[in-house]
Amino acid sequence: MTYHLLCRLALASAFVSAAAAGFTACTAPPQTSATATVANKFGDATLRQIATAQDERQSAALLPFLSNPEALYRREAALALASVQDKAAVPALTARLTDADASVRVAAAYALGQTADTTAETALRERVLQEKDALARFTALEALGKCVSRAGLAGLAKLPPALGADTAAVSGQAWGLYRAGLRGVTSEAAAGRLVQLLALMNPYRARLAAANALARTRGLNLTSYAPAISASAQNDPSYAVRSAAAAALSKASAAPTVPAVLATLARRDPDYRVRISALRAMTAAQYAPVKESAWAALSDAHEHVALAAAEFFLAHASGEPGVLFLEKANKLSAWRPRATLLATALKLGGPEKNAIRAAVQERYQATADPYEKGYLLKAMGEDPAAYEFVRNATFATGQPVVIGTYGIEALVAMRHLPSFPAEQHSTFALTMQRAVGTGDVAVMGTAAEAIRDPKLDMRRVFANATFLKDARDKLVLPRDLEAWQSLQQTIDYLEKKQPEPFPVAKAATHPIDWAAVQAIPAGQRARIRTSKGEVMFRLLINEAPGSVASFVQLVNQGFYNGKNFHRVVPNFVAQGGCPRGDGWGSSDYNLRSEFANLRYGEGAVGLASAGKDTESCQWFITHAPTPHLDGRYTIFAQVVSGMDVVSRLEIGDRIEKIELVR
Repeated sequence: MTYHLLCRLALASAFVSAAAAGFTACTAPPQTSATATVANKFGDATLRQIATAQDERQSAALLPFLSNPEALYRREAALALASVQDKAAVPALTARLTDADASVRVAAAYALGQTADTTAETALRERVLQEKDALARFTALEALGKCVSRAGLAGLAKLPPALGADTAAVSGQAWGLYRAGLRGVTSEAAAGRLVQLLALMNPYRARLAAANALARTRGLNLTSYAPAISASAQNDPSYAVRSAAAAALSKASAAPTVPAVLATLARRDPDYRVRISALRAMTAAQYAPVKESAWAALSDAHEHVALAAAEFFLAHASGEPGVLFLEKANKLSAWRPRATLLATALKLGGPEKNAIRAAVQERYQATADPYEKGYLLKAMGEDPAAYEFVRNATFATGQPVVIGTYGIEALVAMRHLPSFPAEQHSTFALTMQRAVGTGDVAVMGTAAEAIRDPKLDMRRVFANATFLKDARDKLVLPRDLEAWQSLQQTIDYLEKKQPEPFPVAKAATHPIDWAAVQAIPAGQRARIRTSKGEVMFRLLINEAPGSVASFVQLVNQGFYNGKNFHRVVPNFVAQGGCPRGDGWGSSDYNLRSEFANLRYGEGAVGLASAGKDTESCQWFITHAPTPHLDGRYTIFAQVVSGMDVVSRLEIGDRIEKIELVR
């Protein structure tokens, strides 16, 4: 999860206990000082063998372990196959759904869900009816949602009467419907059931899944459910449920009561994340009734809320003079909301547009912050008349690379505007060709993406792809994989060829260092000193050994010291660790994805990637539960203190130092 692209307990008995206690939402078990020096599990040579086969994606080596006499090894092999995601393993995993050990059944169900293979649907459905263990039943239902067909969805949307009062089944059903919705598998009956699951009588886990499903499933019209969703957004005791329910109200915007509900939430909800969700749920059609609450949010005590308000105006403001937003922007001290309002001013224009542009350019020249400069270039992307200024800034020599990254993105955004002059199309094409030749991976990759954009119709401009091939061949893999991908996709587009597979690095190029892994205790912590304060991570060595070992080695090298948080998306993630500072940087090796049965709750720390098995040095911290990332991005740590600091991090804030502590 670059710029473009962001729990299994260590012991099965502890995991089952958590399930019995109500399926707690934390991503990993609480840490005590007594366990801080406990050795990790990889002193066991067989577990190292299983983890190595996982890392090397060797299904054939893992399958025999599914029949091992030891339940521990059967469970670990099943979990390893959840990362491999080989559909050929489905029959063997299906057989383990009836294992005598409940923890093995849990692992097998999770792994089957990770394969997303519809051939597992029948077995999972049958297991739900037969399963006696609460966690295994829950996991089978959630996995069913990842595999269910449209024809089978009705069975998931309506539990058998015998399971109707079972909290594990109700929660599992909610998560199953959520996973199905992410795949676009939904129905009116499913939506109706999700709304029922929002009721406070249901477990927290069920309400969280239901709210997120309603918010993220595409194509739903929730107008008729507005009263129930509004009640959840206003009254649920959990901020995470209120936040997701508020987001879901964007799909009920035609209901006459919704604007007032969103306006009230944006002003009064005690949690900043709910206020952000309410602002994001506001639509253009609601502009008049919600405008005043958005104006008020610009002065919210939390900078992320002010940014969400500014983004609302940028997306939806109409019928207002641009100079009004210039005046509002000049009153703000936080640079990101201010730059976003300046973008709104340029977008709306009016008689004072030349003066607005001059004011933005003057502010660009005055600031020394490269990230603010970048955002001001982004603002100028709303104004084709600023083309020359932005182009000159993009290609200026001796400047921080982040300025060029923002600049090329602004030029591409400008080109997409209907008001971009037709006589400048050829100039833009030449600019993109120049960008490909710069050797800067971000500038090259973004330009290549623009060249292959069908809406820009640039295939007729470039008769051949030689200049793209020359640029591609100078890249170094796997370090420059993301730029390589973009250039290769554009070459295939111009030559009208089927896309080539991406050259993902094999495990042999960077195998897990087991000596380094065994030196990391199960309770290892990392203190991140930032320019906003300290954050403490607990590293999940048992769940993500390769990722944790890489992180620890980079920490010991001082790699992260002085780096920036280059990407902060309010109520989503704060991301850092990029050596370039713009999201396009990497180490000279890739890691393989480690998809343990963990969840992205608040404060989960994941590895960014450009696709499966392309993880490197960048990592992100979640502001709130973000379950759409589950099973797609490696979780290697959990914040145990300092979430108040994480919530205040902004683009450009520094990672002063990371150190390992006990």
